[in-house]
Amino acid sequence: MAARAEITVKYARAYAKASKKDKGRLLDEVVAVTGWSRDNARRRLAKAARPRPRTVSKARKPRARKYSYDATKTLQRVWAFAGFECGKYLAAAMPVLLDALERHGELRAGQARYSPEVRAELEAMSPATIDRYLAPARAKDPLRGISTTKPSPLLRSSIQVRKAGDEVEQSPGFFEGDTVAHCGPTLKGEFCRTVNLTDMRTGWVTTRSTRNNAHLNVLAALQHATSQVPFEVTGLDFDNGGEFINHDVIGWAAERKIFFTRSRPYNKNDQATIESKNNHLVRRYAFYWRYDTPEELTLLNQLWPLVNDRLNFFTPTKKPTDWSTDAAGRRKRLYDAPKTPFDRLLAAGVLSPDQAAQLRDRRDRINPAELARRIQSLQDRLTGLARDRTLALQAEAATPLPDTTRGIKLRPAS
Repeated sequence: MAARAEITVKYARAYAKASKKDKGRLLDEVVAVTGWSRDNARRRLAKAARPRPRTVSKARKPRARKYSYDATKTLQRVWAFAGFECGKYLAAAMPVLLDALERHGELRAGQARYSPEVRAELEAMSPATIDRYLAPARAKDPLRGISTTKPSPLLRSSIQVRKAGDEVEQSPGFFEGDTVAHCGPTLKGEFCRTVNLTDMRTGWVTTRSTRNNAHLNVLAALQHATSQVPFEVTGLDFDNGGEFINHDVIGWAAERKIFFTRSRPYNKNDQATIESKNNHLVRRYAFYWRYDTPEELTLLNQLWPLVNDRLNFFTPTKKPTDWSTDAAGRRKRLYDAPKTPFDRLLAAGVLSPDQAAQLRDRRDRINPAELARRIQSLQDRLTGLARDRTLALQAEAATPLPDTTRGIKLRPAS
């Protein structure tokens, strides 16, 4: 078709100026080359010969900003204090965050562009608008980690494989667990591991770092984590790694009557909840540096309580509720409205009035801005300790280029 259109344009001007006899001859040539009928060729030649109207491209007028500059700058501050959440979660948590920041004096009317009008603008912003206004401030970390899960045949066949719809998941207390290696670019030597637990019903998280993944260290981390959870731990689900599937951990769970299950080997999606937490909790806050010193381990365990408070009290999450189909008939996952793990825990009704009051008072005493400053300080110290050493290991681990001169004889200089 492109060739036919080119031929039509080539003959169009000559056809428009030709006599009746010459037009017939030109039509015969076009029909012979293109294979069109004479009527179709005549119509296309006449259309190509007509002058086209000159189009003037107009620059699109930018959309007027609905929200003020003061609201945009305040939004960036609140976004940083909240831990750089996406717009969908930040919009859901906005009233709670603004109340906390006002209560602790971080946002005051008449100071730093904040006012009741600015608050009204922030609460009126949609998730898409928040993402659009924050787009210039976003950045990504280029580093990536390494998976260290190794299947353990020990006791594996005696551990029940978790099935979809297990009744223990329907109430708070059933946790998915995993370890994250702070190994940097290489698995050589000893390095810190972080044990991460997430409640399936509420999204409540608890995190603890250990010297390595020896089962005694992992067991100590599990004991510490279960002591920090404000409700009863009824079940634990892990992958098939030997740090979890061993006599000590299984015996400890049996003594406390904790339902113990495992995922299927080589099926990471069986633990989709904890796998996502490994990324936007452990990797997001501890980065991809290598941590292998006692000082770095101490800093990690100072960092995690702050991060857990931010995620449990101020960071909403979504939970899948059902399946539907779109207009094309494809399956589509349905989710509930974003809520914080604390709100989900209150709605579940497993806390006594005293426990609920204590947790609510604990949330009210947390200053999100001070939380952000302390997290940033610990991250800076961790980066200062581990950055140069990690980059040096990364350079050593890089694959060298092949020696292209090997086997080639060079003529000696005369």
